[in-house]
Amino acid sequence: MGETEQRPTAGSRLGAQENAGISTLEHGQKPPMTPPGKLISIKIQMLDDTQETFDVPQRAPGKVLHDAVCNHLNLVEGDYFGLEFPDHKKMMVWLDLLKPVMKQIRRPKHVVVKFVVKFFPPDHAQLQEELTRYLFALQVKQDLAQGRLTCNDTSTALLISHIVQSEIGDFDETIDREHLAKNKYIPQQEALEDKIMEFHRNHMGQTPAESDFQLLEIARRLEMYGIRLHPAKDREGTKINLAVANTGILVFQGHTKINAFNWAKVRKLSFKRKRFLIKLRPDVNSSFQDTLEFLMASRDFCKSFWKICVEHHAFFRLFEEPKPKPKPVLFSRGSSFRFSGRTQKQVLDYVKEGGHKKVQFERKHSKIHSIRSLTAQPSEQHTEVPKQSSSFAYGDDNDAAAVQSCRQGKELKASTEDTGQHKSPSLKKSPKEGRKVDGAVVSTVEEEEEAAKDRMQQNRPQSQQPSTGSLTGSPHLSELSINSQGGPPVANMSLSPNLSPDAKQSSPLISPLLNDPSCIRTDDEEEVKRKRFPTEKAYFIAKEAATTERTYLKDLEVITSWFQSAVSKEDCMHETLKNLIFSNFEPLHKFHTGFLKEIEQRLALWEGRSNAHIKGDYQRIGDVMLKNIQSMKQLTIHLWKHNEILIELENGIKNSRKLENFCREFELQKVCYLPLNTFLLRPLHRLMHYKQIMERLCKHYPPSHIDFRDSRAALAEISEMVAQLHGNMIKMENFQKLHELKKDLIGIDNLVIPGREFIRLGSLSKLSGKGLQQRMFFLFNDILLYTSRGLTASNQFKVHGHLPLYGMTIEESEEEWGVAHCLTLRGQHQSIVVAASTRAEMDKWTEDIQMAIDLAEKSSGPAPELLAGSPPDNKDPLSVSDCTSLPAGLISDQRPVPISYVCWYRMQSLSFYDILQSNENQLSGNLLRKFKNSNGWQKLWVVFTNFCMFFYKSHQDNHPLASLPLLGYSLTIPSESENIHKDYVFKLHFKSHVYYFRAESEYTFERWMEVIRSATSSASRTRALSHKEPHAY
Repeated sequence: MGETEQRPTAGSRLGAQENAGISTLEHGQKPPMTPPGKLISIKIQMLDDTQETFDVPQRAPGKVLHDAVCNHLNLVEGDYFGLEFPDHKKMMVWLDLLKPVMKQIRRPKHVVVKFVVKFFPPDHAQLQEELTRYLFALQVKQDLAQGRLTCNDTSTALLISHIVQSEIGDFDETIDREHLAKNKYIPQQEALEDKIMEFHRNHMGQTPAESDFQLLEIARRLEMYGIRLHPAKDREGTKINLAVANTGILVFQGHTKINAFNWAKVRKLSFKRKRFLIKLRPDVNSSFQDTLEFLMASRDFCKSFWKICVEHHAFFRLFEEPKPKPKPVLFSRGSSFRFSGRTQKQVLDYVKEGGHKKVQFERKHSKIHSIRSLTAQPSEQHTEVPKQSSSFAYGDDNDAAAVQSCRQGKELKASTEDTGQHKSPSLKKSPKEGRKVDGAVVSTVEEEEEAAKDRMQQNRPQSQQPSTGSLTGSPHLSELSINSQGGPPVANMSLSPNLSPDAKQSSPLISPLLNDPSCIRTDDEEEVKRKRFPTEKAYFIAKEAATTERTYLKDLEVITSWFQSAVSKEDCMHETLKNLIFSNFEPLHKFHTGFLKEIEQRLALWEGRSNAHIKGDYQRIGDVMLKNIQSMKQLTIHLWKHNEILIELENGIKNSRKLENFCREFELQKVCYLPLNTFLLRPLHRLMHYKQIMERLCKHYPPSHIDFRDSRAALAEISEMVAQLHGNMIKMENFQKLHELKKDLIGIDNLVIPGREFIRLGSLSKLSGKGLQQRMFFLFNDILLYTSRGLTASNQFKVHGHLPLYGMTIEESEEEWGVAHCLTLRGQHQSIVVAASTRAEMDKWTEDIQMAIDLAEKSSGPAPELLAGSPPDNKDPLSVSDCTSLPAGLISDQRPVPISYVCWYRMQSLSFYDILQSNENQLSGNLLRKFKNSNGWQKLWVVFTNFCMFFYKSHQDNHPLASLPLLGYSLTIPSESENIHKDYVFKLHFKSHVYYFRAESEYTFERWMEVIRSATSSASRTRALSHKEPHAY
């Protein structure tokens, strides 16, 4: 098996050693027996466009040829690749590894077989070999040139700039122009050459391996990454395209994804003649029919696509190669085709256990030599998709495999820093400066036993127990921040430093969060620590003031340090606006730096760490709070300016596309873990926190306590400040929320108008001719909008229609329609029927809609016509819609995940009252998280805000490693049967995902329970809103 001529081969160019082993074999496994007989020559076109000839016996199965190519290249991870060739009907098909080569390639002398990437994993960090990533990069380069990988000009230029960096090294304008003139990466490349060179200039010092890594990081976020379209028609005869990915089966109109059927929701795939059939698992919350049918061009096309789907499902979802079915005695029914080869789990396990030697290889076109790291550090990964490194789709089944699908949220946004010393499994992170990660991917949660075997668990070294939760073990701790396909790359490379994939740095799948020995505390250590520190409640109240102050100071630094530094490098903001923002935030940052120092010094004395003999007068905090709150009153002038800052910044964004793009790109940074406007409102939120802390302290102290007088005085001072700024807070919060929703909605003009107030958003099912279909509703004081996700490439909610509240009536109609929790909304010109997921949700909507109707009746009249381009409701534009799936690129632009997305995927709703309450219920501090398979506990710094828990290794970190949106989660205390024999432990669970956290004291335990409960269950409205006081705390 080799070349017919003695000449340099792809293997020798890549540094292949002879007889280095066959990639598709497990340890100790022998190569397949080569059948004797006449040899035939097969021409193989490699990804670097060279051709090699291999001689194989006529009766040899396709696996022999595939293994020969992988052996020739010394390719360890060859299972991701396949051999593609045109059959006798000129249709491109994959070589079947079980069938004889001669029966598939009828005329080998006239056929060139292509060696290409067949299986695209959700995250390129799962590719352990530098050579493998290099070949994937060549595939991306090829797809760009052939127009298969479509994206915008900025993304295209950025991709090509990394290819150029890999091929010719650092930027030199003359060399760049010559190289681009000789090498055409895309048609009409000339128009992008300046932009390509501009990006290339920012890659100075980047090695070819790093360029490959960055190229794949950008490419994997594109919606068409790894996608091969197969033309088809739906039942209505609409022309569509079908495709298959690691997450499941995708539906496209043109190059826009409109639907996704995740593996967890697919019960059976079959074909009958030209009809391709998808049988879905029953779902009470879905309006889909049980079986979906698509018509393809011919039976051969249909069968070919069916085979590809079977192979993708097996590769990404199964633990091991499926066993062949026994042959029927009499009659055969259906196809005997099955997947042959290792699954992705087996590939990952094999590479981790391999112990391969480092081998040098030379890249074609590249002047730079690379070291091939075959001994990649033993990264114990859990593979979750995502995103939804691929497409996230939240669903009700547990699809933790490479499916980033889930209707719940991609919850574990994870990202890692350069922590080479940590080689343990951890949260996923996107190496791109795009912040979260996208990390862990979101996966569905409610699949029974089969889903328990899904890929997330497969890639973990330990067996996992469903009773315990791990931040990295669950697809649900991902991100919603995790990132997925479809996101545009960061245009401003100065904001996004490159990350190296080499061994000096941990893989994006590896985070210091998991299994870091320095983070594990034994029970004895905890007991010693608990005995050494004070135990009184006042101490823990004071400690809460310190921990939350640390987080607040970090939030201020996002504006005063990170944002200011980025603004200074770009000419996009008017000097007046710069001065307005930073002249008001810098005094606050300077003051609170000193404030935090004083609190920490007092706590050190209280704990006896500084002067153990000093007691009594130093076991108090009221005097420190009083002194600083009095000083803070002098800064009130800056707090009053925040309203002006917010308005002027939004006006600047509205009038300047450059500033708008800059702010959007800044929100991609890992430090900006919340929407930018939220950081601008943080000083006002902090006043509420001081007030709560002092209220708890005064409630705890008896009047005779030495600290009571100062604490009461401090409470009076801060209460006065809150009362003065309270009305301004409410207006700014509403203003900020309207602008946040404006970014998430398309099809409406002038959402932000004077007098408009946001009331509630959430997911409801709307009854139409196609049955119940999930829609996202947005309720304001004058109008009700209903939207959907699906056809928009930008992943926004598309407005389908609106109902003015003036003259509307609302009535329950369960009996009329036979649908549980059903309401009929009758407007003056249109009526709709909606259903909530639970009775409680229906009651919330009923109350708020009725209140909004009353407010509209008291207003001057009907709301003006504000919608633009809203399609009529009787013709839903989604001909193929999957309400339970998340389109590719949930966080396509890598912005902080809007809470509306979480509501959509978790079937929840949220009121403005809930948002105001969440601003008060913020908390920071250390928690211990229980490992899944041991009694060990891991110490994490946790910040709770915006209905989400953000996880850090320590309070000094600048950005979170992971996050867990809590809407929809349940908060309980572990039962005896769970064998958690520790104090102050609480349990978070959502469907099959369970996490245990442990607080350090009774007070901190109660506080965490209090604030988390406010997010896991929507706060009940204590009183109806009035027209004069539309929003009340």
